[in-house]
Amino acid sequence: MDDEVVSSKHHNLEDIARLSGVSRSTVSRVINQHPNVSEKTRQRVLQVIDQVDFHPNLAARALVTQKLNVIGILIPHIVSKVFSDPFFPLLLQSITNTANQMGYSVTLWLTSTEGDSDDILGQVVNHRLMDGLIVASTVVDESFIQKLDERGKPFVIIGSPNRLDPHVNYVDVENEIGGYLLTQHMIKQQRQRIAHIPGLEKLRSSRDRQAGYLRAIHEAGMDAIIAPPGNFSEEGGYRSMQVLLDQQVDAVFCASDIMAIGAMQAIRAAGLCMPNDIAIGGFDDIHQAALTNPPLTTVHQPILRLGEVATEGIISILDGRVETSFHQILPVELIIRQSA
Repeated sequence: MDDEVVSSKHHNLEDIARLSGVSRSTVSRVINQHPNVSEKTRQRVLQVIDQVDFHPNLAARALVTQKLNVIGILIPHIVSKVFSDPFFPLLLQSITNTANQMGYSVTLWLTSTEGDSDDILGQVVNHRLMDGLIVASTVVDESFIQKLDERGKPFVIIGSPNRLDPHVNYVDVENEIGGYLLTQHMIKQQRQRIAHIPGLEKLRSSRDRQAGYLRAIHEAGMDAIIAPPGNFSEEGGYRSMQVLLDQQVDAVFCASDIMAIGAMQAIRAAGLCMPNDIAIGGFDDIHQAALTNPPLTTVHQPILRLGEVATEGIISILDGRVETSFHQILPVELIIRQSA
């Protein structure tokens, strides 16, 4: 079928064929990257396409090729939270850049309120105008992942799923090791009452970072002090730190830099100094971490690399270059600054 391509301007396949001096079917084979075309002919057709700025209709082409070269990005968080947390803009930048470099476009799915998340997830599962999906958070429940799997929709999750199913594709960082390294650093500084502010209890990354904290604390024979979850927000970090101020802590490991920034505000509001009165550390190494006062000690996770690997992974799956499940865990690094 050669009718799969329609011009987005005034030119059509017949025009390209006439200008190139070839048949309409040859133009169609060139556009669909069919190998049965000589290189000389291919270059002549491509030159004409470039000269007249001809654009294939992707939806129509997909009827024949069964491929759109479009990747969906699902961030199952409210829009306001997505763009107030520097993690997600960096991740989106990386995914988009990598996809574009590999010849793919992206479409973004966000939720506007807590109540419409189920509707959005239903739309994503049933959406046909994308080849595969990157789920940029493990906050979605297992039933959604199961539905994607049942529909045969290729996907990669950024973050380890709550249940480590060998069939689920994911990329993550060494969350537990990061929590362990930062807590151990505070122990080596002779801190006696080291507390932890967790993120979201339902996220595996948050639980893993807490597990790293607990391992270091238990190895040192110290008591664990766990604050109420800060929910990966600046306001949450501030509130959780206020609770800890009554417990005479002298160091705090926050499960994200954003929460650490909120906690630092609470420490200053109480008239205390960092790191003399209370040492504080975070996780992520966002741009703002080096600009806080004092600069924030943190665990660096390669956010841009996360996006790259997830995108390369989903495209490898779509191209049939991954025979088994796609699992990658990226290393983290302790970044020591003046806050701890």
